[in-house]
Amino acid sequence: MLPSAKETKSFFFSQYFSDGLRMSMGILLPSLVLLQFDKFDLGIALSLGALCICVIDNPGPIMHKRNGMAIGNLCLFIVAVTTGYARLNVYTLGLEVTAFSFIFSMFTVYGNRAASVGTSSLLIMIFMIDKDLKPDEILSYSASILAGGVWYMLFSLLFFGIRPYRAAQQALGENVADIVKFLRIKADFYLPDTDIDANYHKLVSQQIQVSQHQDAVRELLFKSRVMVRESTNASRILVLTFVDLVDMFEHIMATHYDYTHIREKFKDTGILTDIAHLLQQMANELENIGYAILSNARYTNLVDFMPALEQLKTKIDAVGGNETSNLVLKKILVNLRDLHHEIENIFDYYNSTSSKILIEGLPDVEYSKFVTHQDYEPHVFFDNFTLDSGAFKHALRVSLVCLVGFIAAKSLSLGHHSYWVLLTIIVILKPGFSLSKQRNYQRLVGTIGGGIIGVMILLLIPNNNVQFVLMVIFMLGTYSFSRLNYVVSVIFMTPYVLILFKFLGIGHLDIVEERILDTVIGSTIAFIASYAIFPTWEFEQMKRALSEVIHANLNYLAKIADTIAGKTVSTTDYKLARKDVYVKSANLSAAFERMTSEPKSKQRNIKDIHKFVVLNHILSSYIATVASDITVKGIHKAQPDTLRTIKKSFALLNESNKKLGGKKIELVNEKNGLIVPETYTAVPSTADNLLKDQLGFINKISNDIAKVTESVVAEV
Repeated sequence: MLPSAKETKSFFFSQYFSDGLRMSMGILLPSLVLLQFDKFDLGIALSLGALCICVIDNPGPIMHKRNGMAIGNLCLFIVAVTTGYARLNVYTLGLEVTAFSFIFSMFTVYGNRAASVGTSSLLIMIFMIDKDLKPDEILSYSASILAGGVWYMLFSLLFFGIRPYRAAQQALGENVADIVKFLRIKADFYLPDTDIDANYHKLVSQQIQVSQHQDAVRELLFKSRVMVRESTNASRILVLTFVDLVDMFEHIMATHYDYTHIREKFKDTGILTDIAHLLQQMANELENIGYAILSNARYTNLVDFMPALEQLKTKIDAVGGNETSNLVLKKILVNLRDLHHEIENIFDYYNSTSSKILIEGLPDVEYSKFVTHQDYEPHVFFDNFTLDSGAFKHALRVSLVCLVGFIAAKSLSLGHHSYWVLLTIIVILKPGFSLSKQRNYQRLVGTIGGGIIGVMILLLIPNNNVQFVLMVIFMLGTYSFSRLNYVVSVIFMTPYVLILFKFLGIGHLDIVEERILDTVIGSTIAFIASYAIFPTWEFEQMKRALSEVIHANLNYLAKIADTIAGKTVSTTDYKLARKDVYVKSANLSAAFERMTSEPKSKQRNIKDIHKFVVLNHILSSYIATVASDITVKGIHKAQPDTLRTIKKSFALLNESNKKLGGKKIELVNEKNGLIVPETYTAVPSTADNLLKDQLGFINKISNDIAKVTESVVAEV
């Protein structure tokens, strides 16, 4: 399906295109400028340093970018000098390739940005392998590469210094788009022809995207002093918008009910279809607001959903039967009103004349608690020197495979660019088998497809000016799609490299054959290695992922119990518990999806794990539904039956967690006087009865999770 005009425009406003433009300019400018002064060779060296450092230029707070690129430049110079001298002897070069591949692959223990520093260092090692330099030229050439890396770092920091809020604004707009897709999938549950199981699969996959992008926005907003501590409208509005977005996501999660049951119960009323259509309309409105945030424009035509909500209320009131027959529908209506309110809030932040009042009303939340803080102590590196560590096994695998690739490249007659074998291995090999397999396929398809495009351009378009323009376009596409769609990125990359080599006078069409051959050899070696050398399978980590998500739900449920029992739960504690559930659920779903791409023999008990993933989503959604009423709105009083039901669910989940190797969470201690006495005689309201039913369903789901856990533990 071709993208719509709005999707195309959104891409050009996105951080993906912005990153691609910045990287392309940072790499290309040194060569183009120095070409005018007849110092093209120096320009190429500078561009090579910039190309390696741009790998570290991932989204995140500017201070993390600065620190990462500064350390990357130091490593760049050390590796360039070491490789320059090591290549004078094939044995010392082989030893260096093996040692550096291990050391820099171990950087993954310090997180993604540190891992990119390692990748950057390995790239310059690979590019230097075939660089024919005399001993007295090595230091000066390495200094030129360092200068290129420093140039790119300064260029990138200047880029963000001019528009400090733009990256966060783009990430926020893209997160809105993720939530819109999630809302549309939720709306489909209310349509009678939607396959519920298939829709759950789509929902769980989309939740992974929402969670990953929310983490990226948290990093940008809450780890930046500019965003949190400044009193400017721009920074505060971004924080307020994100806070409301997360609350909105909770409301969307909370619009969960037993869809099979409500379909059967209300199938003849037409109300469920009305709910689905209203959700789709709200999704359209939210999409328009998200596009305005992304494009840094003002959206002024907000649709008023109150008439539609009132009309839906009239239809719900008209549903006959006893007083509880339409209570579920009324709860859905409340959720829709909450969703509408959040949409209006976000709209007001960007359009209201009273935005200052809104900003001054920013809730007192300790934002630093919502982001992870990486430990960079040396002991973290050495503590992972064990085969129980996935990072250690990955580093060993990369080291051994790079040595094999190096020997293969030196032993076989592969042309003048045998470093492509090592380059392919470095790019493809990932800590897990499924990620390596996916990247392997993407690299092969992209290289072959891009090679065909490159050959056609070189044969059919001889004009150098046109070829240069196309090369710049392909370069821009390469870096714009590197995080968005790797296949497309490689398809752009191959003709970009082929045209570049043509301008450099290095080969012609034979380069295409050489690149494809080297890629096939590297891909084959990497694929065999990912399966045979210290493989990491998802089932090995599955018990921990299941335990973590149960622990998170227990903690979330505890906040409800505490509130009902009369204990004050702070906004920060509640939102931290909610965030932990979303993150751990997304991690579990991602692990399950990776498992499905592994060999059948390694997909241990996959049906039960899939059932667990779906049950966990239902459990989280129901807890969100109850928490929204109790912890946030505080509309329920404590009932003894309510507390007993929570305690039963707690016991079931704790037992499941114990079987998976997790730690027990204690519920409210009765000795502290927090549990309401059995003599409580208040007459339960209709809302209290619905709460009892909802907690009863949570208990049923907890029981189902306990049964599935039994099967999983027996197999995993």
